[in-house]
Amino acid sequence: MEQAASESYAGRLMRVSSYIHDHLDEELNLDVLADIACLSTHHWHRIYHAHFGETVAATVRRLRLQRAADLAHTSMPIMKVAGRAGYDSQASFTRAFSAAFGLPPAKYREVGSHSVFKAKTPQGVHAMYDVGITPVAPKTLIAVEHRGSYMAIGRSFDLLFTTLARRNLIRPDLGIVGVYLDDPMSVPEAELRSQACVVADESIAVKAPLFSSLIEGGDYAVLKYKGPYGDMRAAYDWLYGQWLPSSGREAADAPVFEDYLNSPRDTLPTELRTDIYLPLK
Repeated sequence: MEQAASESYAGRLMRVSSYIHDHLDEELNLDVLADIACLSTHHWHRIYHAHFGETVAATVRRLRLQRAADLAHTSMPIMKVAGRAGYDSQASFTRAFSAAFGLPPAKYREVGSHSVFKAKTPQGVHAMYDVGITPVAPKTLIAVEHRGSYMAIGRSFDLLFTTLARRNLIRPDLGIVGVYLDDPMSVPEAELRSQACVVADESIAVKAPLFSSLIEGGDYAVLKYKGPYGDMRAAYDWLYGQWLPSSGREAADAPVFEDYLNSPRDTLPTELRTDIYLPLK
């Protein structure tokens, strides 16, 4: 009976999480979300906070600002970006964006963390962003499949951790990994395949929506990245376009993966730390 109730709560909260991800451009009314969760309007918000570690408002604000950071790669007017992020004025948007990313939107577009990878000579970048080659042992993963934009993989991580929790598989030392199977420059966004994963110490029998996956062992180039997830595309361009050709190595026929060293739920975007692993022959 208790297990059934736990699974019921998990399923209801995942409906809310999916709805938030799908309706970021809309006004998200807490009573509507309570209806989606099929939980009491008096208590469901506390249940959500206890489960995900942040309030609904914090989730919505974080996801909207994360999406807004993509303005660094577009020519969309800042006032329009502010509106999409849910702000009525450019001034209030600028304050919120500056608090999260350390720069006002216009300045971020010009000199944000993505811009360091545009340097003409790679030496200065290499000094700031350490890239080393390290052997990696094979890793067994517990995974959830994700299809679509890599920037939206957060919803699949929500599903992963909600499912792990209700099956009593959560441990504080779980390594958090994203595996990216396709090249976003050559595969349509809707068809991109990736996996939201945790590292398992040993093979564990799992059932849908979880499945077992594997990171192949071997040599990997590891780029130590610090900053917003939305800026990593430039880091990848530099890793593939400048570092790899000058390294004397070739990429192996295996996917890249990212090792997430902290969480966007309790870390400013500018302080997020991610190790990017590129497999080598």
